[in-house]
Amino acid sequence: MSHIEISIYALVALVGLALIFDFMNGFHDAANAIATVVSTGVLKPQSAVAMAAFFNFIAIFIVGLKVATTIGKGTIEPSVIDHYVIFGALVGAVVWNLITWYYGIPSSSSHALIGGLVGAAVAKSGTGALISGGLIKTVTFIVVAPLLGFVLGSLIMLIVSWVFVKSTPRKVDTWFRRLQLASAAGYSLGHGGNDAQKTMGIIWMLLIASGHVSPDAKAPPDWVIISCYGAIAFGTLFGGWRIVKTMGQKITKLKPVGGFCAETGGAITLLMASFWGVPVSTTHTITGAIVGVGSAQKMSAVRWGVAGNIVWAWIFTIPASAFVAAVAWWLGRHIM
Repeated sequence: MSHIEISIYALVALVGLALIFDFMNGFHDAANAIATVVSTGVLKPQSAVAMAAFFNFIAIFIVGLKVATTIGKGTIEPSVIDHYVIFGALVGAVVWNLITWYYGIPSSSSHALIGGLVGAAVAKSGTGALISGGLIKTVTFIVVAPLLGFVLGSLIMLIVSWVFVKSTPRKVDTWFRRLQLASAAGYSLGHGGNDAQKTMGIIWMLLIASGHVSPDAKAPPDWVIISCYGAIAFGTLFGGWRIVKTMGQKITKLKPVGGFCAETGGAITLLMASFWGVPVSTTHTITGAIVGVGSAQKMSAVRWGVAGNIVWAWIFTIPASAFVAAVAWWLGRHIM
């Protein structure tokens, strides 16, 4: 492939913008990792955020780079990638994240980024710029991830209810206050492992297009990997407090046992997806798991109206961020 001509200043600015998105991803999605453990009173918000940030970062040593490869090489055709496309994609994702954060809507940072890439690429070269295989896999998991979270969350809840059927509520509460620490850590590990790689894939894509990295490279440079995991962990430290209440209490009332089941189901889903190389939404996953836990107790325990509003946000995320990205691509052509 031919390399784009881009100044070092523009390259540094775009890498910086990508890391800002990664920071916002942690900031926005911190609620997904800590909502249940905070809402059930197991940890104070500050302690929960610190733990989540730590496990976000150490995912670097556990999860591979398959998600970064999907984003970097399997979403849009390498021939259409330039600094305008990357700029448009990042602006589209950042703007949508800000809008949904402001209104406390737990939308997907992951799909905002995918939508941004699609919008900018189509604005430049039409639908022929898209790689259908990677996009179909991603779009399919918009449905599969929450369903898998739902099934695992409800199944684990039923198993736990059966195992502890003769235990007193106080004993169950005591046990699962401890176990929820492990489940929250596992979920944070899956969150960092899947989400940090999405920004990693964007930077890798940019470095390949600008000729700074070989197209045949099996992994991005080490500095990209470390900075992306660091940015998402740092963003998590600041937390997305507007979204914690929606995720932890508005969908269904959770006790420590329910929080454990939801986080465990979500963690399993995220880690499986990361090892398969599928960029999934942590928001979709944990929401599905929380709804699964609530419905395993009784269907009326779930506030289906709140869950329905969240689903509408999911549906609009990709087209909305794609539209903003297309506008940003056009503006970038005139100001960069």
